[in-house]
Amino acid sequence: MNRLNTIKEAKRKGGIIEFGGNRINRQGFYVEPTIISNLNPEDSVVQNETFAPIVYLFEYDTFEQAINLNNSVDQGLSSALFTENIGQLFKWIGVQGSDCGIVNVNIGTSGAEIGGAFGGEKATGGGRESGSDAWKFYMRRSTITINYGKNMPLAQGIKFD
Repeated sequence: MNRLNTIKEAKRKGGIIEFGGNRINRQGFYVEPTIISNLNPEDSVVQNETFAPIVYLFEYDTFEQAINLNNSVDQGLSSALFTENIGQLFKWIGVQGSDCGIVNVNIGTSGAEIGGAFGGEKATGGGRESGSDAWKFYMRRSTITINYGKNMPLAQGIKFD
């Protein structure tokens, strides 16, 4: 579906254009960055990938519901979460979070970072540019420990009286 047809179909299904939604007057098939609300996440217009700057807004009650909304499409190139909640941040980047190939936190989905392995998941491809182990050339492995509590537990159950 082309960009303008996507916007027309979204409106036909009850979508509200919060911003943009117009064709850019230049050669080619360009539309303004567009924000659309008031659609059902299961609508075909939402589920189909449109290569255009169109974003859909959805309300959710729990963070888990938001993750499920993100993961409910067949595509999986890039996703983004905006939060100050460290628990949400680590859930988002972990195995119970976004199922996309590129997972962003507090930055948009504008593309890949230089030096990062590039590639999507699900219907957006599999593997990473330069092979499935490309990340090894760009990253260093670390053990990361985060204490969410207010107390300082010591290793192996050591206690000082």
